[in-house]
Amino acid sequence: MRGEHPREARGLQVQGALMAAEERRGLRGRLVERFGGGGEALYTFVACLLALAVSGLAAYFTKQPLLFPSLGPTAFLFFESPMSPQSSPRNTLIGHLVAVLAGAASLAIFGLLNDPSVLIEGVTLARVGAGALSLALTGAVLLLLKSSHPPTGATTLIVSLGLLRTPHQMAALICGVLLLTVAGWVLNRAAGEPVPLWASKDATY
Repeated sequence: MRGEHPREARGLQVQGALMAAEERRGLRGRLVERFGGGGEALYTFVACLLALAVSGLAAYFTKQPLLFPSLGPTAFLFFESPMSPQSSPRNTLIGHLVAVLAGAASLAIFGLLNDPSVLIEGVTLARVGAGALSLALTGAVLLLLKSSHPPTGATTLIVSLGLLRTPHQMAALICGVLLLTVAGWVLNRAAGEPVPLWASKDATY
């Protein structure tokens, strides 16, 4: 466009890309067209309710810790921004796996593998170090892997604070993420959202 400053042109291009990325499709799009923001809220409400119900029922019947706090923000990403690279199965599964490993490594480094959780033992200097290191490791590694998924910050703290710290519990945590990812993918696809099977087409790896 003539007379347009290059920086302004780049800003418009970025804004257009973001608008395209947030284009609403399928049932979600129809709800937004009819009810505006209330339609999007309704879609998120129903989808989150169903997805977390799946996780909760699986946890109930298997008696395993398949339901935990960091699944909440992951579900928000799935249903509020389903086409975002951060919401893709790739970023979700790699992200939470790295978070669990970073949490476990931090427990080992600070000698906390056999200690009770922070809720029982209280906050110690070693626990502060483990929590800080686990979060720092998770953030840095996921950026290097181009697999950003913000809810993983909560997952790594769940492990490094000792809330789920045994190998069995950590394996169940990963299974819980996998179950929610499958449920979210199925719900979005059933509603007409063309979510990717693995990685987002808009991502650069």
